[in-house]
Amino acid sequence: MPYQTVALIGKPQHAATHDSLNLLAQYLTAKGCELLVEESISKELESDNHRACNLVTIGKEADLAVVVGGDGSMLGAARVLARFDIHVVGVNRGNLGFLTDIHPDEIVQQLDLIFEGECVVEKRFLLDVGVYRHEKLKSSNSAVNEVVLHHGKVAHMMEFEIYIDDQFVFSQRSDGLIVATPTGSTAYSLSAGGPIIMPKLDALTLVPMFPHTLSSRPIVVDADSQVSMKVSKVNSDSLQISCDSHIVLPVLPGDEIRINKSEDKLYLVHPKGYSYFNVLRKKLGWGSKLY
Repeated sequence: MPYQTVALIGKPQHAATHDSLNLLAQYLTAKGCELLVEESISKELESDNHRACNLVTIGKEADLAVVVGGDGSMLGAARVLARFDIHVVGVNRGNLGFLTDIHPDEIVQQLDLIFEGECVVEKRFLLDVGVYRHEKLKSSNSAVNEVVLHHGKVAHMMEFEIYIDDQFVFSQRSDGLIVATPTGSTAYSLSAGGPIIMPKLDALTLVPMFPHTLSSRPIVVDADSQVSMKVSKVNSDSLQISCDSHIVLPVLPGDEIRINKSEDKLYLVHPKGYSYFNVLRKKLGWGSKLY
């Protein structure tokens, strides 16, 4: 059996998630798996045949983590689990669910396929971001979907310069900039007019947010590039960097933000029959075959 120790992660105090978690616990116990449960939801399980753990312990000890919830739940878990050699699969109890592709009504059938090895393991890269002040690192974090430079106040413009591998690209007056991975190309970046990038591509997209010029367009760059944003000293002082809309790092005028591909990788498991284009058609309402 490919997975001996399996962890459950989910959104606390959410009725639909609660139902799926209990079904999963029964299924995995029947399979003879050692069961770890993220501590915030461990008391919600009807059975006590498990061990409550934090995400770091899960990353160190489990072979597979099953995340029940929406993409937000997956992103929160993924930023931690990507540091470890663990496979991750998602059960969609949210809305869009680009990262959580098992339907709640098909948990048993889909997990049967995964435990029989009838699955695809996909490697997704993350981004590391650091905020530098006078060449000193002031704060840092990581992102699965995107790193966003934005104002702390709504609809406030800022000025900044973009460098790729220390080469000047452009200066801009806009509401900010989104730097997205292929995983994040169907998230915030897509809403801002960015391109959809296939997960296998080793690329990043830079998407301006409401730029003050009509010639400003998203660009796609090599993911091994270092993207640097130098914030003008004329800006007001309430700027921020957001990672996956969860983590917020403060930015002051004159700071430099450096973004690099992380060495960490997220290993996403998809049951047999998974198709990225099928997901896009369903989630984005694209047309089906004509004949």
